[in-house]
Amino acid sequence: MAVSPAKFAPPDHVPVRRALLSVFDKTGIVDLARKLRTRGVEIVSTGGTRAALDEAGIAVTDLAETTGFPEIMDGRVKTLHPKVHGGLLGLRDDPAHAEAMETHGIAGIDLLVVNLYPFEDTVAAGADYATAVENIDIGGPAMIRAAAKNHGYVVVTVSPDDYPALLEALDAHDGATPYALRQRLAAKAYARTAAYDAAVSTWFAATLEDDAPAWRSFAGRLGSTLRYGENPHQAAALYLTGDRRPGVATARQVQGKALSYNNINDTDAAYGLVAEFDPQRSAPVAIIKHANPCGVAEGDSLSDAYARALRCDPVSAFGGIVALNRPLDAAAATEIVKIFTEVIIAPDASDEAIAIVAAKKNLRLLVAGGLPDARAPGLTVKTVASGLLVQDRDAGMVAEADLKVVTRRQPTPAELADMLFAWRIAKHVKSNAIVYVRDLATVGVGAGQMSRVDSAMIAARKAEQAAKAAGLDESLAIGSVVASDAFFPFADGLLAAAEAGATAVIQPGGSMRDDEVIAAADERGLAMVMTGMRHFRH
Repeated sequence: MAVSPAKFAPPDHVPVRRALLSVFDKTGIVDLARKLRTRGVEIVSTGGTRAALDEAGIAVTDLAETTGFPEIMDGRVKTLHPKVHGGLLGLRDDPAHAEAMETHGIAGIDLLVVNLYPFEDTVAAGADYATAVENIDIGGPAMIRAAAKNHGYVVVTVSPDDYPALLEALDAHDGATPYALRQRLAAKAYARTAAYDAAVSTWFAATLEDDAPAWRSFAGRLGSTLRYGENPHQAAALYLTGDRRPGVATARQVQGKALSYNNINDTDAAYGLVAEFDPQRSAPVAIIKHANPCGVAEGDSLSDAYARALRCDPVSAFGGIVALNRPLDAAAATEIVKIFTEVIIAPDASDEAIAIVAAKKNLRLLVAGGLPDARAPGLTVKTVASGLLVQDRDAGMVAEADLKVVTRRQPTPAELADMLFAWRIAKHVKSNAIVYVRDLATVGVGAGQMSRVDSAMIAARKAEQAAKAAGLDESLAIGSVVASDAFFPFADGLLAAAEAGATAVIQPGGSMRDDEVIAAADERGLAMVMTGMRHFRH
């Protein structure tokens, strides 16, 4: 049975006469405390916060003087006391609460300023188990939740970002806080403790290698409010998880208008693709449209790779996203800005490249500071009605030693290199995916079709159109290799690829009709390898 609500409506404005300050991040705390004291607010504080305020010459009451109980157990127990929680939770207008507070010498706390031990940063820095556990805050979340519950009378802040709004309200309301502010900050406070607990529980699950814990929480901090979502009638925002994974969410935007929901989604897909390639070995460029690659190539330089990627589908590349795995240089920037491009993302950019891009004011240039580790573990989350689908990030990839040749003809070294390249691209194409590659460049991509043979034919048609646009007499797919993200259920998809001009095939295998598909490859003189791993991408 639910607890009955309080019988007394909270006042609109509550004067702040007494505040409890206990923060780990001391950014702005001295200035806040000084302005509170000029208003005559009594400040109670603890530990390092009290020491910082004492050093600044600000009059502070040690919490131990209020509770009559010292900090013990290395500071683990200092705020978990009735005189703290009673001061936060007491309903000032309830006679029974007021009597209890007077009887037990509990003074009301009108303002709570708390931020938490840096558990997320500690874990991200690679701390050992004992250090991580020690950085789980107990007293902070308990006080925050108490103050937030009693927001009818108490205002709570959980971040230095809250201080300006608090001080502005005190100035505007003669030292009091309005109910709307207390309510808004209470909501933020609960969101903060929820995110904190989510970080702790996620860390425990990872530490214990529990892939499916009984309860699963995900959280993020608002990064930016977006103009709209996939469509103008949908509200949207970007939240940051705190992961140390370079990418669109954490990149520095050098120039250009604000990113849209679709820009962010597509740019994430683009950067994840080029991260599959070692920048010390090659200079790949990926052009993405609607989260699918319309052209990917390696080259001797970024400008060469971009030209080869663009040749695959110059029509679709218009208004696309360009991702690079090396710093953007002037030569590549000069070529990229020749057509309308929405976003360029790279680990960094030279001053010359930045100046070239600056001529296109609406073109967003993002520098991510590094590449994400394509092999690093992680989770992906998708909402479904009344649920969340959670899975490991697809960090799988095959090496040459993992391939099994299943046809009579062995692939040539050039075909083998192209097949491994095509396989990396197919991983990032929406299923059903078919990718034609020649000379380490895509020449045709078929994505997201209900039938694999349809994807094969679409990719072949793209190769023909690209050849025509380049003024060539024959399809770019002639002499290519083809990658399929999952097995061929029938030989028809493979035959379509052969008719398009492919000479070698890389696919997972595992179909009930593998023998038929292998026989069809042998009949056409194709070389075919199986990976034993598929890459569905929905």
